[in-house]
Amino acid sequence: MRPLRVRAWSLRSRVAALCATVGVILTGLGVFAAITAAAHNSQLDDVLNRASPMRAAGETLNTAMVDQETGIRGFAITGRDANLGPYRQGVADQNAQISRIEGYLHPGDRAVRAALDDVKARIDIWHREVAEPVIETVRREGVQAAQAQIEAGSTTQFDELRAAIGRMQTDIAVLRARSADAAKESSHTMVAIEIAAAAVIVLAGVFLLLLMDRLISRPILDLAGQVRAVATGDYQRHIESRLGSPELVRLAADVDRMRQQIASELSEVRDARQQVEWINQQLQSQAEELTRSNRDLEQFAYVASHDLQEPLRKVASFCQLLQRRYAGKLDERADQYIGFAVDGAQRMQRLINDLLAFSRIGRLTSGFTEVDLNRVLGDVKSQLEPRAGEDAEITWSGLPTVEGEEPLLTTLFANLVGNALKFRRPDVPPRVRIAAERDGKEWRINVRDNGIGIEAEFADKVFVIFQRLHARDAYEGTGIGLAIVKKIVEYHGGRIWLDVDVTPGASIWFTLPVLIGADEPGEEQESREVVGA
Repeated sequence: MRPLRVRAWSLRSRVAALCATVGVILTGLGVFAAITAAAHNSQLDDVLNRASPMRAAGETLNTAMVDQETGIRGFAITGRDANLGPYRQGVADQNAQISRIEGYLHPGDRAVRAALDDVKARIDIWHREVAEPVIETVRREGVQAAQAQIEAGSTTQFDELRAAIGRMQTDIAVLRARSADAAKESSHTMVAIEIAAAAVIVLAGVFLLLLMDRLISRPILDLAGQVRAVATGDYQRHIESRLGSPELVRLAADVDRMRQQIASELSEVRDARQQVEWINQQLQSQAEELTRSNRDLEQFAYVASHDLQEPLRKVASFCQLLQRRYAGKLDERADQYIGFAVDGAQRMQRLINDLLAFSRIGRLTSGFTEVDLNRVLGDVKSQLEPRAGEDAEITWSGLPTVEGEEPLLTTLFANLVGNALKFRRPDVPPRVRIAAERDGKEWRINVRDNGIGIEAEFADKVFVIFQRLHARDAYEGTGIGLAIVKKIVEYHGGRIWLDVDVTPGASIWFTLPVLIGADEPGEEQESREVVGA
């Protein structure tokens, strides 16, 4: 059998062997401690939960017997049944305490059990030969005969009964003392086990520290010095470690291979860095070109919209002249064609104007200021009052002051409230409710109406530019209103969505950032305006 070469052991093997040895020792000590602790708990249980309650029950039993003897004498003197109360209560206490003592007894408590049996026997004798005869004499012959019977009798039986109770108490005290001595001894044993475990842990720790210093700390310091030399630029320095554990020797070899790889690839890294710098320059140029392209595209849309206005105005003007001059003079089909031309030119003008308004959002800015949305709703109410009708009602409450462009926010609410008034249900007075609630660092604002509503399948389409959900002859407009609303909300750093879970009518939510430095909202101050009131 080949001898075990400890010097060739790896650090992990040595630490594992040390931990295994310490673990076996501590496990043995732990098992011994568990057994000792269980015995200690049992002994404490004997002292606290058995012997002491039994001793107290014995004292109570002695008192119960004295109460019985006193009750018998009192009944013999007075003959009144009420004087038997102490006797009856004493009998009940006697039975309860005997049952209590029997419940605490273990099979090994032979002395206490024998003493309890003697006590029970003497109690039965005293009841049979003294107490019950006296009670029977009082009831048959009167108190004088009972007193004569007591005076003629002897107290020997009662004294022997109390002596038996005393012997039982002595046996209980012996049981308690024996359990207490055993608990004290097991406690000393547990302390010795803890000291031994602490000594094992301390010795293992010292041995582990010495092992780490010899196999890790000093070799690592030597290896670190060599690595620092390479880090200063001496890439040709050979790195090796002849000390320490086999793992450190292999680590030194791996570090040396890494040094060789770094030295061979250093030039490639420099070339790659130059290439990355060139790519970054190209990306920067492309980003600038993209910015310039977006700016030119916005300018193109703006200029194109303006340039389209002049020829379109001429077409619309001359079509209207043809309609006024030749209406009714040509055939019906000609009047229809001219009407189509006039309507198309006017609709094209509205589309171009809406497109211009859409392109100006975020491009032509007057700067953000603090805007009170209650004041904005007041202005919107005044703008929409002529087309709202006398039966329409617009209410709002708890609207905050936010940071934004007041004209754009006015346009936002004008479009939302205007849509609510436009898409009303026939013969149903329109009701529009605007409310706000704070959610962390943003305000959630809701515009709710009782109109025809929007189907859930169109929840994403309603915010697309020029998207219409109805025929052009059913409702006026170009279908750009909610697209403008969405762009204004996003320009102010918010988001907008359609709540599809409400009926009847439509419910649109959007968010706006809370004004910096604003306090948490307190009790809402409600402002109510009724159109047509």
